[in-house]
Amino acid sequence: MNCRKEDMVLYAITDRHWLNGESLYQQVEKALQGGVTFLQLREKKLDKELFMKEAREIKELCRKYKVPFIINDNVEIAKAIDADGVHVGQSDMEAGDVRKRLGADKIIGVSAKTVEQALLAEKHGADYLGVGAVFSTSTKTDATGVSHETLRDICQAVKIPVVAIGGITKDNVNELSGYGADGIAVISAIFAQENITEAAKDLKQRSMQMVSSNGK
Repeated sequence: MNCRKEDMVLYAITDRHWLNGESLYQQVEKALQGGVTFLQLREKKLDKELFMKEAREIKELCRKYKVPFIINDNVEIAKAIDADGVHVGQSDMEAGDVRKRLGADKIIGVSAKTVEQALLAEKHGADYLGVGAVFSTSTKTDATGVSHETLRDICQAVKIPVVAIGGITKDNVNELSGYGADGIAVISAIFAQENITEAAKDLKQRSMQMVSSNGK
């Protein structure tokens, strides 16, 4: 499955912190209805059996909306349920090893904070990069910041799509204009909102404006 730049416009990462009586499936469907273009399932505490069941159900939902579906970190589950791919951090398996386990047709995303990390990930077969945190974030307390200048340098250095991540909201997304990102990755800006569908619609529009300012 090819990873296209337009898939990066509104990249949603799940979080069950704000379920408020709903299922994650219901919230993901609302986000997809709002125009999310890429979905990453991120589960840190779910046991394997429940994780697999949830992943299979959400994979089918994403297929219905024709949106790429990937798993955060867990290469084993991504392979087992035939997800579209996986996203790994710098401390996880590197892209080349992931590629050997998942095969040539899967999407591999890699987190990068420096031009060196970005170039290495691209060389090892990453399909896209997640760069951040571009703003301070409450959902990932250990995330160190990446300046907008570094984001721009990474975007200029690689040929693969780059998505900006970390603390992005509808109020600050326009501050990323002109730095080269192909889209934004968000968690709370969608899933913590009262109206998930409307939040996604609004963010997608703002992200498209940000991307068009890069002349892409």
